[in-house]
Amino acid sequence: MADPIPLVDYLVLGGDPHLVAQECARCSARFFDRRNACASCGGAEFRSVALPREGTVHTFSIVSVAAPGVPVPFVAAIVDCGGTRVRGCLVNLEPRPENVTLGMRVRLTTRPLGADSAGTEAVGYGFEPAVRQAEGPR
Repeated sequence: MADPIPLVDYLVLGGDPHLVAQECARCSARFFDRRNACASCGGAEFRSVALPREGTVHTFSIVSVAAPGVPVPFVAAIVDCGGTRVRGCLVNLEPRPENVTLGMRVRLTTRPLGADSAGTEAVGYGFEPAVRQAEGPR
């Protein structure tokens, strides 16, 4: 069986899964896709930067209508990870308004999304509460 592969290029798997952004060497703007030039300043040099695994919910929406085959409801969110905003779903919680708050601490988690006919598994990411209700503050 082949090693799992990340669904997106900016997800790094292994012992400590994390996200990697491309940071402009001139203005420090960050992007998740390959760039020839910075959209903020026009710079052409980039460096890879690992993002923190924990962040806070900047904004969210509970999605109740989606494409066929996509289970609903789910929580789509933008998470601030050390100053970089990341789109992702909130997982491992009931998708109800009382379970999600702005500023809520979350952490990156990975999840299998399926395998191809050769058994190669695709892995995606989401964010789960950093503090579970039963655990209390850390």
